[in-house]
Amino acid sequence: MKIKSMAQSFFSKEEQTRICETVHKAELKTSGELVPMLVCESHSYPLAAIRGAAFVALLTALIVTPLIAGMFWLESSNLWVFLGVGTPVFLIVQFLISSYPRLKRFCLFADEMDTEVQNSAFAAFFTEELYKTKDANGILIFISILEHRAWVIADSGISERIPHERWEEAVAVITNGIRKKKQCQALCEAITMIGDILEKEFPIQDGDINELHDLIIR
Repeated sequence: MKIKSMAQSFFSKEEQTRICETVHKAELKTSGELVPMLVCESHSYPLAAIRGAAFVALLTALIVTPLIAGMFWLESSNLWVFLGVGTPVFLIVQFLISSYPRLKRFCLFADEMDTEVQNSAFAAFFTEELYKTKDANGILIFISILEHRAWVIADSGISERIPHERWEEAVAVITNGIRKKKQCQALCEAITMIGDILEKEFPIQDGDINELHDLIIR
């Protein structure tokens, strides 16, 4: 039996259908091509597990070493007891953090997550070929679950006329919705907001076709 990834189970089938319908409805008003994309995480963050494990192991060793050393009539700061306690704790905690994304998030810095989500969004814009639309009017709504962050990237045809700051409110709606566990409602609201902005600058044209996916989940 295939186990669903965190991204695949983030939205139910019904919610995925609702999101696609919202994208379709927005694109009936604008020539812009909206593509929501959902990923489990923007980076593997290998240092997060080491960072968290080192902190827990150090704290545990500092507390437990004097207790164990005293049992064997050793100095409370005995190095071998310290290492004997800290090493297995480090390995166990590192494994747990690496295996469970929710634990990993506690070991990450805000700036670190911001940078990785933005970098991953830019990479996805090109790997998913959003730059190949006829009028350079693709726009990616990128959501990274682990970091609880979103980022919007518009192709050159849109960004030349609409500054990136215009998307910040939609991003805030998505991230707040994720925190409140209302991710589908929030994403649909953000898609509608972005569609309304695009409609004013890029109204629908005769012969317009849907050139991109309505929803990408990785």
